[in-house]
Amino acid sequence: MKCVEIIDLLQGLAPEEWACEWDNPGLLAGRSDKEVKKIYIALDATDQVIEAAVQAGADMLLTHHPLIFKPIKKVNDQNFITKRLVRLIQADISYYAMHTNFDAAPGCMADLGAERLGLKSCVPLELFGEVEAGGQAISYGIGKTGLLDAPVTLRTLAAQVKKAFGLPFVVVYGQQLLDEVVERISICPGAGGSEIERALANGSHALVTGDISHHQGIDCAARGMAIIDGGHYGLEHVFISYMAEYLEGKLGGQVEILEEPPAWPAVIM
Repeated sequence: MKCVEIIDLLQGLAPEEWACEWDNPGLLAGRSDKEVKKIYIALDATDQVIEAAVQAGADMLLTHHPLIFKPIKKVNDQNFITKRLVRLIQADISYYAMHTNFDAAPGCMADLGAERLGLKSCVPLELFGEVEAGGQAISYGIGKTGLLDAPVTLRTLAAQVKKAFGLPFVVVYGQQLLDEVVERISICPGAGGSEIERALANGSHALVTGDISHHQGIDCAARGMAIIDGGHYGLEHVFISYMAEYLEGKLGGQVEILEEPPAWPAVIM
């Protein structure tokens, strides 16, 4: 199967035009006419991931986070980003990324996170628009806000987040709120600091997200909404297994799918 045919499937799931303006999803390196027999799926195009894809004989690399965000003037081995591009091109691996378009698309990152927490009556935290599906309009956007099946304490919710995403730990901002009952929850997998005001405005009791700074965390808790920080990787690694299942279902065994094994970027010491 040609790389361009696989890209058409990915576009059908999460069109590139649904991405944020600052984002850079799409075919970032390699040939669109490449014959693909093996796809390697990962969250990031790290040195380790690219080498694993090369050693596995992959024809295509699919990641959530794009390797390229800013314009590149030189592609050589003198920069750690462009060195990876050189390695991919030398190995004839076509490289595709689907980022905020995947975050926002119906059934993808926002919905996956909400589903793991068991949220119901969900609406997008940041609404992008509506799409027609099955004869009805479905809203899509960044993150979700919804209700738990039953109210729980913040302490219990933190434990549920750890279990739902298989996390070694979470960071809770709002120690004084640990025994408060929460029910209306917002979730924004990845870096959700920019979504704090929206979560506060819609009356969320807690925001589950990642990459929260010290001041964002303590200021938000002071305003009565807790933040559970599960880490950027911690909340988004679900991309790997989801996309593997999606492509296996669509390609019906025509292409071998390989998944990056767990690769936590930080450890508890």
